[in-house]
Amino acid sequence: MFRCVLTAALVAAAPFVAQAQVVRSFPQNALRGQIVVTNPPEITLNGKPSRLAPGSRIKGQDNLLVMSGAAVGQKLVVNYTLDQYGLVSDVWILRRDEIAKTWPKTAEEAAKWSFDPVAQIWTKP
Repeated sequence: MFRCVLTAALVAAAPFVAQAQVVRSFPQNALRGQIVVTNPPEITLNGKPSRLAPGSRIKGQDNLLVMSGAAVGQKLVVNYTLDQYGLVSDVWILRRDEIAKTWPKTAEEAAKWSFDPVAQIWTKP
């Protein structure tokens, strides 16, 4: 009897467990922007032509990989990093709760602000 009740409780709770969001940590060198994939690896970054780096990764709101071809034409609010050549390397498509957090849009802003990597919070001076 107890096993039946326990099993029923676990089955009933399963949808709520599946809806839990992954807490993501972004590197300090990540910047906020808007990306539109035009013709992979070609993109626009904040309205200007740019390019995805070879081996770049786009992570969706669930933190799973998204193929660049699947994102063609979509305006995506993202955090991203650049490689040593100025190509877009890592991209995280943001959820609403992540968009609500203050994040620098330029390297100049990041140089002036303070970052708490544990809380994932930027503080303006």
